[in-house]
Amino acid sequence: MSLTIQHTVLDRFLRYVKIDTQSDASSDTCPSTAKQKDLGRLLVIELQEMGINDAHLDEHGYVYATIPATVDKEVPVICYCSHMDTSPDASGKDVKPIIHRNYQGQDLILPDDPSQVIRADDHPHLKDQIGNDIVTASGATLLGADNKAGLAEIMDAAHHLINHPEIEHGKIRILFTPDEEIGRGVDKVDIEKLGADFGYTVDGEQRGTLEDETFSADGATITIYGVSAHPGFAKGKLENAVKIAGEILATLPQDRLSPETTEGREGFIHPVSVNGIAEKATIQFIIRDFTEEGLEQHEAVLRGAMNAVIAKYPGSRAELSIREQYRNMKKVLDQHPEIVAHAKEAIRRAGMDPIASSIRGGTDGSRLSFMGLPCPNIFAGEHAFHSKHEWVSVQDMEKAVEMLVHLSTVWAEKS
Repeated sequence: MSLTIQHTVLDRFLRYVKIDTQSDASSDTCPSTAKQKDLGRLLVIELQEMGINDAHLDEHGYVYATIPATVDKEVPVICYCSHMDTSPDASGKDVKPIIHRNYQGQDLILPDDPSQVIRADDHPHLKDQIGNDIVTASGATLLGADNKAGLAEIMDAAHHLINHPEIEHGKIRILFTPDEEIGRGVDKVDIEKLGADFGYTVDGEQRGTLEDETFSADGATITIYGVSAHPGFAKGKLENAVKIAGEILATLPQDRLSPETTEGREGFIHPVSVNGIAEKATIQFIIRDFTEEGLEQHEAVLRGAMNAVIAKYPGSRAELSIREQYRNMKKVLDQHPEIVAHAKEAIRRAGMDPIASSIRGGTDGSRLSFMGLPCPNIFAGEHAFHSKHEWVSVQDMEKAVEMLVHLSTVWAEKS
């Protein structure tokens, strides 16, 4: 069923992407970069201008706000959530968004660096965008659609709901988070203050997609203690920890269990950094699988590789430590099937077929689900995340807004 919305989503999106909000994993502050609060302050101003008087930015860089209920009956409080930071993987400074009107299937050459070409053959979802308007960056930076498309969509939906009090819905909480891209997006969220029963992150890709399952994730560290010796007198003595680290990496499977050899529901072991000197070296890994049993199997492979190599070096030793990062949110969401069912209904009402999908990664919703806020992920229309080839369709963003408005009414109707 069609809605008539005077959309603000594009103008908001173009405004937001020009604010540099890259997070920084090497920082121990929250937010990890103070500039994320620049966007947070703007969002609060815009929310207050809509008439949402309780909108505020807290000391940790989180934005909280409430769209009041328009019905008297008891309706679960739902939360719409997106993150304000952009990935450290490509520059987010001085973003110049470009609108490619009436896209006709051509490759998109980005003017600030013509070597940066968004090729239609490399981006199969572009074939669904004929006649639509595509927003890209200029070739020198990422765009920031991940996740400023979600921010703009939630803001546009809030604007429409506030200006149309005849639309029946329960209380809706808005949560905008920092530092999602570095895995710390909900570290300081105040669940009690948020006061929501169920949530939705708006941070997905293809139009119509609904994701209720993520990887489960662990981090792993192998620490190698070698035997140091003067290189001029090292024969028979030196056991170089850096070389041992390299040998452990070479012992891991080459044709499976890595990001570059897996897809779908296949998990992996992924080394992300190596540091060391002859005496001591460390290897950092991320380990991913959709089941905890899969994680345990991958960790056993890693431990086996470490033990097999270190056995060849009698003077050295190695330790493997595992730390939990997040878990598959499906375990929680399956206990509340109405969350996904209502989202599918809202997608249908917005004129799309729901596409059930799993995420080969995690979202704020992964951790929120285990913090007491069951929270699947719904599409924002963002594509080619974390790269200079990032793009989003204006029409997909507008469909996301329409879907969020419908989702608000579905919860009221079904309660």
